[in-house]
Amino acid sequence: MSNDRTQQANRTDSVSGMAEHQTGARTAAFVMSPALGDTLNLLIVANNLCRAGWRVDVYGDHAYALAAWFPHLTIAPALTQGDAPHVLARYPTVIQMHRDRPLAQAGNWHSGFIDLHDVEYADNPHCMARRFADFASTRFGLADVVTTNGMQAPACLTFRKHASRVAMHPEASTADKRWLPKRFVELSRRLHDAGFQTEFALEAHERARWEHLGGALPPLRSFASSALLAAWLYESGWFIGNDSGVGHLASSLGIPTLTIFRRRGVAQRWRPGFTTGDIVLPSWWVPTAGLKERWWRESISVRRVLAAFTALRSRAAAQSAACGSMETFEG
Repeated sequence: MSNDRTQQANRTDSVSGMAEHQTGARTAAFVMSPALGDTLNLLIVANNLCRAGWRVDVYGDHAYALAAWFPHLTIAPALTQGDAPHVLARYPTVIQMHRDRPLAQAGNWHSGFIDLHDVEYADNPHCMARRFADFASTRFGLADVVTTNGMQAPACLTFRKHASRVAMHPEASTADKRWLPKRFVELSRRLHDAGFQTEFALEAHERARWEHLGGALPPLRSFASSALLAAWLYESGWFIGNDSGVGHLASSLGIPTLTIFRRRGVAQRWRPGFTTGDIVLPSWWVPTAGLKERWWRESISVRRVLAAFTALRSRAAAQSAACGSMETFEG
């Protein structure tokens, strides 16, 4: 049997095995977005239901790759559009983040379908982690909710083992989220000069964009799976990056994060909110929304990011001293 056929067989067996267990009313299926950040944030709702005694089954490829990090959840690969109606008919409640993706018009064929579209786009000062925890509380009547998805590292790993390592993610899903590459390299150089170990996390297909820059690049790390990326982040001391799912993964693992955003509104909703984190925004002096969108990268200097990183380190140290460990950032 080919690898593709083997993977499809495993996918089918896993989905079937999960669905057969659904018998009670307090059960829910979570259908995950193909985006990593969306997945990690929606798992906050899943975690809170699990804590309240619900049986929770999760369908999604990012979650499945990280299944060992979520031992309290039952996780299977993403459902196909053809399998979804049959499999999900066995659940009284089906939850996905977006109204029409990855499943389109699920509300037309499942009476217990819930989406979080209105939660995501509400006029609300909180980040997505806090919004989703509040949603779990109000929608399901939970008295005690947390802004964590319950992610747990394997015992073989050591939290922040490499305390001086700054994991950097200079990429993003779209070009409009990416700060200037040369400034990321300069930031890395200056952090290195200050005694930090800097490394870039990149997809294999992204490496060419950086290798052509030449000069003294930091080590470029690519990972064969989300689990290997998570292990590297978990043992790093800090994270700096663009608005991306990798930042949410670092925050979910308890790593202090500094995220560079192009707009305040986006940052308000999508800043990583699982643990201590700060953001860097374009300078106030850039006039009009159109010019801000065009020149936001140039308006953020390396010096400003370094200053924000120094402030993040001070805040993290103060919280650690006060609590004895990194506490959850409430967003």
